[in-house]
Amino acid sequence: VQLVESGGGSVQSGESLKLSCVASGRIFSMYAMAWFRQTAGKEREFVAAINWNDGTPLYDDSVKGRFTIARDNAANMGYLQMNNLKSEDTALYFCAATATSDWNVINRQNRYDWWGQGTQVTVSS
Repeated sequence: VQLVESGGGSVQSGESLKLSCVASGRIFSMYAMAWFRQTAGKEREFVAAINWNDGTPLYDDSVKGRFTIARDNAANMGYLQMNNLKSEDTALYFCAATATSDWNVINRQNRYDWWGQGTQVTVSS
């Protein structure tokens, strides 16, 4: 599976951005798609995940109520709608996908098999 993100940019605090991730290749093997983010000198952290088949979402507490993850199976696309952005959301955002069908560990980056190259989100206060 190949993943390509887009939609990053620079915004002011309180504004919105929508990230997109297009998947290609062995899509049928995907169990879930997720978004992770990373800032310089820090570990990559979980943001949100979605079950590719039934659409069940999971969010990190830091983004719950502000971010929405979605997918369009027909278009092989995943999305992350980010509202009310804060300066602490500034990071390089990665799209990831996994074939491992264990929802209990879906927030662990080491369970993901495929990764995109990342798209930068910068939020100025």
